[in-house]
Amino acid sequence: MQGKDWFVTGDGQYQVCKSVRDWNLLRDNYRLYRFLTEVEDVLNRLESESAQLPEIRLLVRRLLVNCYGVTSQFLVADPNTGISVLLLYDELGFPLTVQMVTFAPGTVSNIHNHGTWGVVAILKGREKNTFWRRKNCLDFPDSIETTGEIDLFPGDIISFTQDTIHSVQALGDEPTVTFNIYGETDSKRRFEFDPVKQIAKKF
Repeated sequence: MQGKDWFVTGDGQYQVCKSVRDWNLLRDNYRLYRFLTEVEDVLNRLESESAQLPEIRLLVRRLLVNCYGVTSQFLVADPNTGISVLLLYDELGFPLTVQMVTFAPGTVSNIHNHGTWGVVAILKGREKNTFWRRKNCLDFPDSIETTGEIDLFPGDIISFTQDTIHSVQALGDEPTVTFNIYGETDSKRRFEFDPVKQIAKKF
């Protein structure tokens, strides 16, 4: 399930990054606990998100190649909200959250950032990501504008910095299932944006 690796910055700019071939990632007995330890090692060894995210993307791809037992776990999308989240790992005091997210076809998220870095891998279905940036308008400091969009397919991995603003839409006729890993959220920096009212509120 080889795909593209994407990197998105806080100003809404995005680029395709070099990706490692799946056959170079094969490991014996590779499990979630080993993946989490290796991600923690990357976070302890490197300080900047721009340095951390390429290595975390590689580790996510390694997990997907070697650990079907993890990536095959997901929920049916909630019929009322169109979204379901299965928490795979969340430990008090450990700065990582790992989860599987299911979007029903046509479901659209709000416009938001995460207040932390994130890496998301598409496992099933298709997903459109639309990116935004602040306009730096003195009268409306939370006003935003779009910078572009990309469609993601199974095997694609997208990574973003803590201030990246995006919205997500499930495309096609089948649910979209993603594997998501996030760092420690800074709740003071996580927002939901309203481009019409030009405001942002805590999310």
